[in-house]
Amino acid sequence: MNDAPDLSRGASTHGAGVAAAVNAGAPCHPAAAWLAGAAALLAVLAVAFAAGKFPVAPADLLRALVARLSGSESGLPEAVETVIWNIRLPRVVAGVVVGAVLAAAGAAYQGMFRNPLVSPDILGVSAGAGLGATLGIYLGLPLIFVQVVAFGGGIIAVAIVYRLASLVRRHDPVLVLVLAGVALGALLGAGISLVKILSDPYTQLPTITFWLLGGLNQVTSRDLATTAPAMLAGLLPMALLRWRINLLGLADEEAAALGVDVGRLRLVLVTAATLSTAAAVSLAGIVGWIGLVVPHVARLLVGPDFTRLLPASLMLGAGFLVATDTLARTIAPIELPLGILTAVVGAPFFLWLLARTGRPA
Repeated sequence: MNDAPDLSRGASTHGAGVAAAVNAGAPCHPAAAWLAGAAALLAVLAVAFAAGKFPVAPADLLRALVARLSGSESGLPEAVETVIWNIRLPRVVAGVVVGAVLAAAGAAYQGMFRNPLVSPDILGVSAGAGLGATLGIYLGLPLIFVQVVAFGGGIIAVAIVYRLASLVRRHDPVLVLVLAGVALGALLGAGISLVKILSDPYTQLPTITFWLLGGLNQVTSRDLATTAPAMLAGLLPMALLRWRINLLGLADEEAAALGVDVGRLRLVLVTAATLSTAAAVSLAGIVGWIGLVVPHVARLLVGPDFTRLLPASLMLGAGFLVATDTLARTIAPIELPLGILTAVVGAPFFLWLLARTGRPA
């Protein structure tokens, strides 16, 4: 017997109004959207490499890049080379990968559940990873093991939520899924608070606090090497199944008539999206709202077709997080946590979306 929850039943009543409002506007010309997105991403990356407490002139950045590609000497001071390749490069690459996978996971969740208000954060991935990381820090584990425990916590949290949704049959399954995620997230949040109370206030507590607020300031090339494979592995099924994800917008009976095993497809996508999200959270901490906000912006630009929505979400998510991280380390004397800045953008957008969907047709 297939235990996967029938998440489409009742989705039209709870998610159709929101989806209609989000997709109501006609997307702009696809070619123009791609060109504008690529140009904006390149500009953001250039600024991210150049800006900071140790600014790098654009000419020096270009010289370093040409020298690295050609294998020649750049003639730049060693300090400049160190900043570009040992400090800025891992951080920018981490921002690109983390932002891209969080946005892609959000797009996949919204598509498979036919509900634009669903995101990995709502389903408990971040809370589970947060509890795992706080436990790892409290136990004094090395950083690599803290990331492993955070990754496992995110996976276990979504598995519990998904299992709960499969057991409750008498109510709207989408609503049950979201409510189960909210309830479990609250429980895991209480666990995080308990660990923070028990932690040493001078050593462990500051580390836990900064990790929970999110940030890329501690990312190294070694961290990327250990977490990037899991993030990319989660992206692969989404890319390979991008055509079938469009069929999940149909009723389950119609999708099954077209040869789609709806329950199995949703299970594969939930696993893939959760895998990539948990790996991203284990690397960068809890960076909320990207999985909710970016897919909506991408949908407004290129439309709801997942074959275009996925690459657009990847591009916009990468650019958004790199831009946010650049602001976090430049707009104040101290570095601001990423979670604060993403919430400043995400929360107002969420409220705007609720207000828009509440208007009469």
